Amino acid sequence: MRSVSRVCGVSINTVTKLLVDAGTLCAAFHDERVRNVKAKRVQCDEIWSFSYAKAKNVRFAKSAPESAGDVWTWTGIDADSKLIVSWHVGDRSQYTGTAFMSDLKARLTDRFQLTTDGHKAYLTAVSEVNLDADYAMLIKIFANDIPPGPGRYSPPRCIGTETQVIKGVPNPKHINTSFAERQNLTMRMAMRRFTRLTNAFSKKFENHCHALAIYFYWYNWVRVHKTLGVTPAMAAGLVDRIMNMDDILAALDVEQAPKVRGPYKKRETDQISN
Repeated sequence: MRSVSRVCGVSINTVTKLLVDAGTLCAAFHDERVRNVKAKRVQCDEIWSFSYAKAKNVRFAKSAPESAGDVWTWTGIDADSKLIVSWHVGDRSQYTGTAFMSDLKARLTDRFQLTTDGHKAYLTAVSEVNLDADYAMLIKIFANDIPPGPGRYSPPRCIGTETQVIKGVPNPKHINTSFAERQNLTMRMAMRRFTRLTNAFSKKFENHCHALAIYFYWYNWVRVHKTLGVTPAMAAGLVDRIMNMDDILAALDVEQAPKVRGPYKKRETDQISN
């Protein structure tokens, strides 16, 4: 953000305000337009980041806000259209998982097949919201031949997977989280905030959420998927054209245009004749 302010010759406060305004508008756009999605296969996953400081460093940080620490972004992707149906930002707790699953349920119309990783919060979340889905978990088995070590940032080597059917009759051919994990990589490549070793983290939790809202607008409505040849929103039948960031800027201009409170009336004055 500071580099953008220097290149454009504007204040950092101007860039921050644009982030907040655009992020708020993009989040509202997603909430309104991503509805009644007819997905057949949905994959869910979580991706880690942090705000202000990593959880282990919060106690040493100066004036750390209450929201400082690890931040997890939960995503639900349609395996066919590659549309991000739902996303939720919070911690990795059962409470956040339930809120995420409740939002996912509200955006889908028909029964679908759901696949997640082995995170236990999904079990309670799916049960509490009474999700109408054929649900299975894909549990990864990691090798423990290499100790993690203090400087290790990547997970250990995956040596296999285990499938566990939780609910309904999911098709074994479609029990995987490949598309969700590939989308996680796209997020890491598109936003410096998600790089494991980075100094571009958000100082405020709210700004982290605003950046995510802009990213998901770009991913769903603007970015043409190489395999599909259209945007995920077009593939899902939510729109019939490729949108661009100018649409958001135009909406911002309309929203922030000065409001005319009433017809201009010329003040009548008494003319005093000598």
